[in-house]
Amino acid sequence: MIDALADVQRRKLLIALMEHNPQNDSPVAIADSDSEADAIKRLVTMNHVHLPKLADYGFIEWDSESHQVTKGPNFDEIRPLLELLDGHEDELPTDWL
Repeated sequence: MIDALADVQRRKLLIALMEHNPQNDSPVAIADSDSEADAIKRLVTMNHVHLPKLADYGFIEWDSESHQVTKGPNFDEIRPLLELLDGHEDELPTDWL
């Protein structure tokens, strides 16, 4: 399970999903980027590494056709750790979240 949180992009996505209310909010942004090349690289990495890994753990459900990501059946198993990270964001190194 800790492996799921090993990458900052996965942590950001999971925390965004934790705070996301699909009835009231717009879709979750997966990654911000400074350049188009960076955006493409992050999208490829997200689609081929991060999203499959999180889906394998059951933390997310990912529809690769529609590019929709929602909380998976095991999301509540990781929620306490995400809440801890999110609640102490100001105490963590800047590149953690």
